[in-house]
Amino acid sequence: MSIRAIARDLYRAQQQVDKLEKEMAAASLADQDLLRGELRQAKKEMEMIKRMLDGEKESGKFRNKFQGFGK
Repeated sequence: MSIRAIARDLYRAQQQVDKLEKEMAAASLADQDLLRGELRQAKKEMEMIKRMLDGEKESGKFRNKFQGFGK
């Protein structure tokens, strides 16, 4: 997956987290329990995508470091 696609997914995940946080702030106590679970899941997904993006960036630097090695 390209870095651009992962970055796009990260942006969407961040937007979802922001939306859920706003909904939670305006929700009643009963609804907050439901939203809390959704928010926790959305944050986990966002962190996973963030780690994927960081990994792609690191592996790109690593590949460029050895580009031309052995020629």
